[in-house]
Amino acid sequence: MAEKKPQTLANHGRLVPLYHFVLSLILLVNLAWAGWRVFRDFSAETCLTFVVAFGLILLFYYCRAFPLAVQDRLIRLEERLRLTEVLPDDLRSRIGEISPDQLIGLRFAPEEELAGLVREILEGKLADRRAVKRQIQDWKPDYYRC
Repeated sequence: MAEKKPQTLANHGRLVPLYHFVLSLILLVNLAWAGWRVFRDFSAETCLTFVVAFGLILLFYYCRAFPLAVQDRLIRLEERLRLTEVLPDDLRSRIGEISPDQLIGLRFAPEEELAGLVREILEGKLADRRAVKRQIQDWKPDYYRC
């Protein structure tokens, strides 16, 4: 089995080419074609075709958005549990002050860096997940995400 490419801030986002590029292009072309047909030959049939094409665009979006929302909820839970195990007592009591977005950013941080990152978050130095991710020195990969 081939070794996995090491994850970094630059390459940790996941794109599925057939989904993100091919399917999205097919659905957008279909929507444009249906819109053109409504414009050229207005009828109940062409309007229905346009509505279905638009519905497919919505389906495409929500088929990705809903699982990502669940994934974010699980990451937040996992990070809260990890922080209760790793953080010193003075920080452990302040876990509730960390925003969901910041918790998601912490998922790539190794245990050794967590306390320092949490201190920076609580001091207001790291406002969102991107800022948190940029501060991680030794990236902890996550190969099991959607």
